[in-house]
Amino acid sequence: QVQLQESGPGLVKPSQTLSVTCTVSGASITTNYYAWNWIRQPPGKGLEWMGIITHDGRTYYNPSLKSRTSMSRDTSKNQFSLHLSSVTPEDTAVYYCASPIYWGQGTQVTVSS
Repeated sequence: QVQLQESGPGLVKPSQTLSVTCTVSGASITTNYYAWNWIRQPPGKGLEWMGIITHDGRTYYNPSLKSRTSMSRDTSKNQFSLHLSSVTPEDTAVYYCASPIYWGQGTQVTVSS
């Protein structure tokens, strides 16, 4: 039914901006009261919630990452994206997009020079 698919750069250099995009099928990202999350999991560590974008484009971020995080959406493509600036190797993780019920499979992003 509802499917989410992440896409990302795979490799990002330190100090650059990491951007990953989630394409949603089976539901509209603008449907009233739907909201869409980004979560990441560094290797060997637990899940970390990063932020959320609502059906009408409001965004909320994990305070520990807020200064470096932004989200955007493209309603014509039924996509939403995460942008993480000034990355370091500690931002290496599998990045997931998710609704409260449905998750994508994740996309690995490595920060390395």
